[in-house]
Formats: sequence, C-alpha cells, structure tokens
Amino acid sequence: MVAFAANSLLCRAALGEARIDAASFTTIRLVSGALTLWLIVRLRGPAHAGRGSWPSALALLAYAALFSLAYASLTAATGALLLFAAVQATMIGHGLRTGERLDGRQWLGLLAAAAGLAALLWRGLAAPPLSGALLMAGAGIAWGVYSLRGRGAGDPVLVTAGNFLRAAALAALLSLALLTRAHADMPGIGYAVASGVLASGVGYAIWYAVLPALRATHAATVQLSVPVIAALGGVLLLDEPLTPRLALASAAILGGIALVMRDRPRQRTER
Repeated sequence: MVAFAANSLLCRAALGEARIDAASFTTIRLVSGALTLWLIVRLRGPAHAGRGSWPSALALLAYAALFSLAYASLTAATGALLLFAAVQATMIGHGLRTGERLDGRQWLGLLAAAAGLAALLWRGLAAPPLSGALLMAGAGIAWGVYSLRGRGAGDPVLVTAGNFLRAAALAALLSLALLTRAHADMPGIGYAVASGVLASGVGYAIWYAVLPALRATHAATVQLSVPVIAALGGVLLLDEPLTPRLALASAAILGGIALVMRDRPRQRTER
C-alpha cells in the first residue's frame, strides 16, 4: 500500500512543480515499470510469452495518462482519494449491474461515500479544481476497468508485465505525437523512473505475491489505507495542507466503502 501511495506522491512532486510534462512522465513510468516486471518474470523462471491484451493495455494507458494529467493541479491526498473512490465505484457498479446485491448496511455505506465525495467536490474555498478532479475520476474508472478485465486472466505478474509492455509502446507513440510540448529535468525523470520501477513494478509484484493469502474483502479493505498514506506523505514530504474538508470527506468516503466491502453476517455463517 505504501508503494501505491508513493505513485501519487512521486507524480505530484514531478507534475506539481512542472519538472516534466504529463506525457513524458507517463511514458517513462510505463517503460521502466515494464522493464522491471519483465526482469521479475525472468528471475522467477521460464514463462509463457504473449500474456496480456491490447484492450487491457489501452485501459492501463488511459489510467496512467489521466493520472499524470490530474496531478498537475491536485494535491497528493485529494488525487489518491478521488482515484480510490472512482475505482471502487466502478467495481461496485459493475457488481450491481451483473446481479450482486447489497444489504441495508452496505447501501448506507455507499450513500455515505457518495456524500463524502460530493462534499469534497462542492464548490468552495477548499474544493479541488474541477478539471483535475474529472481527470482523476477518469483515471479511476480506467483502473477499475483494467482490474475487472484482469480477474481470472492467469498469472497476474506475467499478465501485468505483458500489459505494461503494450501500454509502454502506446505511450511512446503518444509522447512522440506531443514531442513539441515535451520538457523534463533530471529530478522529473528520476521521479518518473522511481514511479515505474519501485511504486509500479516492484509494488505490483509484492501485492500479487501476498494477494493469495488475503480474502477478497480483506484485500479490498486494506486498500482503504492508500489515500491515508498519501495524505500523510503529502503533508510530511510535499508541505501540502490537510484541510478539515479533506479529513471529513476522507472519513465519509473510506468509512462508507469499508461498510460496503464488509462480509454480510449470513455469508460468514454459511461458510
């Protein structure tokens, strides 16, 4: 979870100070992440080639590009919270659309999360920029789609490596098309490489290694810590303010999603 939160901190540090453009950050992140995952796959031993898919790579690219664009105007904490809320809303919405049902407590949690998100985005002194918020919401939807597509797709590290390789190729084409707008200094490039190698490549490999030991609901719930870690990191490392509005909205959104993700009592007894 620290690695996932680090993506927000590294991207904000790079884009917030205009040390690198969004397209270049995205490309360097995906290329370095792909190389790291490829190396991890090779170190694990022989593996079948050709894993991953172009539709999943497109979703991954959309997430990474929108994520970078959004952090030009959002703080690390606000961006992580919006991203997390959009991812969970996408996946919960998919579950409802495919026939899953929520009980009264879970509906209450969903309403609390929606109210917290509305309070965060309501126009006012501490509201985040609407353009950045919409970009991050789009990034969260894209990541939710990518996650849904990846369920049951085989070896998750191998599949992720294949998707990163494809997305990196697409990102390189995007950077080439926007070459006249490209700019980067060494710290900006360093942030992008760290995001790709440590926060993405190594972070995803560690997550997929421990994921089989966690129940699905526990895996979902532990991700509630990501916006909190990003908020603390933003305050300590990037001198970002922790406003009462953000704190209250975070409590409502994360608490609400925790209620939705909890097992129903009757499901535990049936097991």
